Amino acid sequence: MSRIKFKSFSSGSCGNCYFIGIFPEEGHRCEAGVLIDAGVSPRRIKKEMQSDGLCFDDFSAVLVTHDHMDHIRSLGSFCKHISKPVWATEVLHRALCRHSMTRYQINDYRMELRPSAWNDVVPGRISARYFVVPHDATETVGYAILLDSYKFVIMTDIGRMTDEALNWARQADTVVIESNYDPEMLRLGPYPPDLQKRIRNGHGHLSNPECAEAIRAFNHEGLQHIFLCHLSEHNNTPDLAYKESLPYAGSASLAPLPRQTASPLITLAY
Repeated sequence: MSRIKFKSFSSGSCGNCYFIGIFPEEGHRCEAGVLIDAGVSPRRIKKEMQSDGLCFDDFSAVLVTHDHMDHIRSLGSFCKHISKPVWATEVLHRALCRHSMTRYQINDYRMELRPSAWNDVVPGRISARYFVVPHDATETVGYAILLDSYKFVIMTDIGRMTDEALNWARQADTVVIESNYDPEMLRLGPYPPDLQKRIRNGHGHLSNPECAEAIRAFNHEGLQHIFLCHLSEHNNTPDLAYKESLPYAGSASLAPLPRQTASPLITLAY
């Protein structure tokens, strides 16, 4: 039996990066793993991984959700110094090849995701399938990730829920979902009206009530863990996000992810 472990290095507008991997029942060495997004520096990732007994060889690829800076800020450095394949959609790869942070580094590591299909990102162990979500980037995707037989779904920066996103979440063992803002904090907060409109217009971010409603819609008997991601520093608190979604979590564990610091290395399944 394998164990599945998850870690968030940062989850918010200052940077986003997550690790998911397969570990043996006995021992600590990762057998197969991937990073999702690269908005945190390789140096910091290395330090955080070492603190958990991990190393850069414990992930074999990077999956990209979209081309906003807080998700790709360090992607060029990852390509240059770590030489791991970067998986993204055709649309996203075209954008990354033009982006100032990635255009000179990414070509040699470009791996294109096939649409409507499982992609073998770590051969024989980890497969990923993307689904498009509404957000004001060039293209934004969520991922369903299959680690052996364990189903992990992540949807960060999602302006509103879609039927496809809900369908994948209804099949998952673990779901990572955005719970970005409290509507009243946003209304009364420091953001100007145009920015407030951008956040809540259906192509920005998911509010706490919208996240809670999504959890109510996708919760199912097999769901084990729910993590709330990308909480706003100015328009939300972990306590507000947690309390909004808790009534709908059922028997699944529920936890907000830290905005600027790393989470522990969390064992999702034995």
